[in-house]
Amino acid sequence: MSERRLVVIGGDAAGMSAASQARKRCGPDQLRIVAFERGRATSYSACGIPYWISGAVEREAQLIARSPEQHRRNDIDMRTRTEATAIDLDARTVRARELETGREYDEPFDDLVYATGSVPMRPPVPGIDAPGVYGVQTLDDGAALRAALDAGARRVVIVGGGYIGLEIAEACQVRGLDVTVVDRATTPIGTFDPDIGTFIADAVRKIGITLVLEDGVAAIETGPDGQARAVRTASGRTLPADLVVLGLGVRPNVELAQTAGIPLGSSGGITVDHQMRTEVDGVWAAGDCVESVHRLSGQRVVVALGTHANKQGRVAGINIGGGYATFPGVIGTAVTKVCDLEVARTGLSEAEAELAGYRFVTASVDSTTKAGYFPGATPIRLKLVAELRSGRLLGAQIVGRDNAAKRIDVLATAIWNEMDVDEILSLDLSYAPPFSPVWDPVLIAARKASESVEAHLAA
Repeated sequence: MSERRLVVIGGDAAGMSAASQARKRCGPDQLRIVAFERGRATSYSACGIPYWISGAVEREAQLIARSPEQHRRNDIDMRTRTEATAIDLDARTVRARELETGREYDEPFDDLVYATGSVPMRPPVPGIDAPGVYGVQTLDDGAALRAALDAGARRVVIVGGGYIGLEIAEACQVRGLDVTVVDRATTPIGTFDPDIGTFIADAVRKIGITLVLEDGVAAIETGPDGQARAVRTASGRTLPADLVVLGLGVRPNVELAQTAGIPLGSSGGITVDHQMRTEVDGVWAAGDCVESVHRLSGQRVVVALGTHANKQGRVAGINIGGGYATFPGVIGTAVTKVCDLEVARTGLSEAEAELAGYRFVTASVDSTTKAGYFPGATPIRLKLVAELRSGRLLGAQIVGRDNAAKRIDVLATAIWNEMDVDEILSLDLSYAPPFSPVWDPVLIAARKASESVEAHLAA
């Protein structure tokens, strides 16, 4: 039997998980694996970049789980600083260009994994591509931003108050910079309901970050040197800046796939089945560039998280290697921290539940992270969204301090297993005063949601 050839485009979580899983099942004499990575690093934590910028993580190397050399020792031909520029599905080749030398060549494949990730959203406004405007998606992006900050920047404007926007804002504030965040929404992180978003906004302002809300960006103004020097908002405000960071979220990096004829879905991500196969024979895709099925709404969505990228890459690699695995979908679980404030969500928000056609009730409770009398107990707010008649949990949001946010995992597990609020109320959760009140906030919220469901049924 002739040697099969696997080409992987993208050397981070999804791509290298796929390559590693395929290698576990097929030796070098059965499967030759070539991986292209445009940057200089592989298998790194993009989510850790803000914490390296802030100094909480001391060394860049701490963010790298597996270096190019480690992949090569695993019989994966890892080619860094090499960009895939075209895919020929008929010839079954990938056109590659070495960024250092400019040399171009065609690499043949039998199977192809497309794992190019995502790119920062850039609004179509004047000056958006000027020097001094930074996106933070790759480790090289993070290194460029950190170098600019080290060079003496004092004023930073963050365009967008999403997860990455606030994490970068905090990182800059910790470094002593003057930080402003601009966002069109009424509250930061638009995937949270406004009543929870208000807590986030208050926490951001409390640490000295200026929030400019309900005001979009009209232009990036530049100086005589062409460098970004200010952000002009839709309302006419001018916000001086030594550098500008884009925190508007990301979009799937699919241009190469689209040009090649690999079909996209309604979300803008690549269409894949449960085994991570695209609609082109022998072509697989995983990570931020693909669309997934939301298990509650049934909609096709793109969720750019390292957790999903690793799982999807693993699934693709197992199947390429001759095994069998599936990716069952997503429910939108996410968590972040703004200084000492922790926020988390899973499932559907009120707006998302309404859009999906659910009738629902909500329940919000205020409690403490530990027994109220125990030293160090801090406030926590927990909100549930439950289906009106069945009581099935549809969504949850948490805001608090002192290890409050990881309670979201209990609720994510409940949603995943289609539990109703009565079942959650009966869960045998752990209790001791240093960790929880005798009625954990999860149980209190479930009880209140259950009462709301019963009240509507009785009406």
